[in-house]
Amino acid sequence: MVDGEGDPNISKDYSEAIEALYTVSYALKFMSKKDFGQDYVAPPFESLWWADDMSAFMKGHKESWKWTAMIMVPDWITKAMVKQAVKLAMAKKENTKFVELRHESLKEGKSVQILHIGSFDKEGPMLAKMHNEFMPSKGLTFNGKHHEIYLSDLRKVAPEKWRTVVRQPVRKLAKS
Repeated sequence: MVDGEGDPNISKDYSEAIEALYTVSYALKFMSKKDFGQDYVAPPFESLWWADDMSAFMKGHKESWKWTAMIMVPDWITKAMVKQAVKLAMAKKENTKFVELRHESLKEGKSVQILHIGSFDKEGPMLAKMHNEFMPSKGLTFNGKHHEIYLSDLRKVAPEKWRTVVRQPVRKLAKS
């Protein structure tokens, strides 16, 4: 995982975070195969999103967005292995985000999710329906950061065909 803030479309931090995560993720994959004989498919890239004022998302104020970019690794990958993979990556590439990478578990608990197909900028109506209709109708409220899992390779797929799992951690509303 690595944290940052700002508009993901123009933020150098966000693009460097993605590059750092993929570089270290593949280094870990190859280390695991070589050292433990355990290969795995590298999971998709993911991000958590939030802002001090959550209306920034509906208003499109991307400059105030905060994020945690991440890629899952199998349980047998240790913090020591991540440190070693970061050192290998730093020897090959220059990227300011390498030193900020951390190995951490994410436990979201109960969530609602939907598959969004299309550009990220077109998620608004679907999010409004999820947040303002579906969640209240089920007696649910927010319980964590907005979470996206990117199933498409954004470099190779047209925006109108991007597939993104949009997830929102939830909890039951307290009864009054």
